Amino acid sequence: MEERGPYIIYYVVAAVFVASSLIGMRQPIGKTLKIALAWVAIFGVGFLLFSFRSEFSGVGQRLKAEAMGTPILDGRQIRIPIADDGHFWVAAKLNGRDVRFMVDSGASVTTVSRETAVAAGVPIGNEHVIVNTANGPARATKAYAEQLQIGSIEKTDFPIDINENDDTNLLGMNFLSSLQGWRVEGTYLVLQP
Repeated sequence: MEERGPYIIYYVVAAVFVASSLIGMRQPIGKTLKIALAWVAIFGVGFLLFSFRSEFSGVGQRLKAEAMGTPILDGRQIRIPIADDGHFWVAAKLNGRDVRFMVDSGASVTTVSRETAVAAGVPIGNEHVIVNTANGPARATKAYAEQLQIGSIEKTDFPIDINENDDTNLLGMNFLSSLQGWRVEGTYLVLQP
């Protein structure tokens, strides 16, 4: 009985509130019934919103993800919506600094621009390599990020390349292959830590 106490109080307060407002109005019975049904509907919607508030927060998170491209945390999984340009973009933290990456399963190594590396305090070494890109061969500098974090997924002492000629930051296969799994489901990229 104690478990139902709050519900009983809710129903009694709702009934008293509706009845007192209807009696005070002194309307014809037909109009009174319409008003009573409207109040029942209002309390019903309020009750549904309260009862399913946790589900609605998931809807809110999904709407935010669709509008802003932010990842959706689904338990331990991270769901990244596809952007209007057909790519998966993800907000990450590189050494604690906000960085936007395009997910590129064709890139062997996660790559950042020189400007991003400097802003994030990534030590830039002297080891240079030539990498094959979609635009042809390009020169890159080998480096390590102290931390790369996407949602709940965090990598430390993470190898990256610094691209001297392009300002697009790419989340490559060295990150994706370090996960338990990743896949595309419809319009979402799902990352499993």
